Amino acid sequence: MTQRHRLVAPLAAVLAGSALASTATADEVNLYSARHYDSDEKLYQAFTEQTGIKVNLLEGDSDQLIERIQREGVASPADVMITVDAGRLWRAEQDGIFQSVESDELSERLPEAMRHPEGKWFGFSQRVRAIFYNPENVDPSEITSYEDLTDSRWEGEVCIRSSNNIYNQSLLASIIDHHGAEGAEEWAQGIVDNMARDPEGGDTDQIKAVAAGECDLAVANHYYYVRLLESEEAADREAAEKVGILFPNQDDRGIHVNVGGAGVVEGAPNRENAVRFLEFLASDEAQEIFAAGNYEFPVVEGVKMSETLESWGEFKKDDLNVSILGENNPEAIRIFDRVGWR
Repeated sequence: MTQRHRLVAPLAAVLAGSALASTATADEVNLYSARHYDSDEKLYQAFTEQTGIKVNLLEGDSDQLIERIQREGVASPADVMITVDAGRLWRAEQDGIFQSVESDELSERLPEAMRHPEGKWFGFSQRVRAIFYNPENVDPSEITSYEDLTDSRWEGEVCIRSSNNIYNQSLLASIIDHHGAEGAEEWAQGIVDNMARDPEGGDTDQIKAVAAGECDLAVANHYYYVRLLESEEAADREAAEKVGILFPNQDDRGIHVNVGGAGVVEGAPNRENAVRFLEFLASDEAQEIFAAGNYEFPVVEGVKMSETLESWGEFKKDDLNVSILGENNPEAIRIFDRVGWR
């Protein structure tokens, strides 16, 4: 079984007697994870069954985990940090959390776009930022790109999260790369001009707002939609069935892609086990668990996906190296501030 702890106490607190306070051993790896999906437990169990290496897990949000590792310093037991979104991985990288890793297996298994150029971290699951629409009021042929969302015909019809949401920051970071800062600011201003309401709620709330008629268009990560479709609650399924999904920019760069990723922590006491764990995450077995557990797209081609994801067929994804999303994050935040995206 995985040794599991949730980081809910103040960061200065020490988990006395915790397995995570142990020194390096030949049969364990210490994971600091900002992923909070119960399905990930299957990943850890499968890794242990395959390798005999016990997984010790500490959970918290990304900022908590980064601060904890920094406070622990050279005495930190952390071997691997796992989080979601390239923007958060970049922040951890900038704070000196990760060390470079060279692995032929990771280089061969993972697409170049999913690997940090210096091996500081790697993407192991993909999430795409889709456009959702009300099929009663929107002809999907009218929306073929993120850029179309800024057309004046959609004034008062766009629902989207706040600018402090990392998913939106990374989307804008990708637009900076493709259109430059000036073009990205024009896009952000166009979205603000077309907002149906001040940003509020999470991705699920944006999709439900379309279903409820509060707006005709919304932007959200794809798996929130699948969760509604697969929900045990009839109201969730009914909401999802009222909404259509679009994969934008198929005629040019492809839909924006972000990642769930991980890297080996600087000073990891169980470095060899940590690298083995990352290599396991790139295996077909682990990739199928990512795809089945949280409806994320695998990064390895040919891996079995959920029935819903399979039903969407093939579509073009932006092959921008995800490290650029982090590099452009500060400029994205400045643009959001300038255009008044709350």
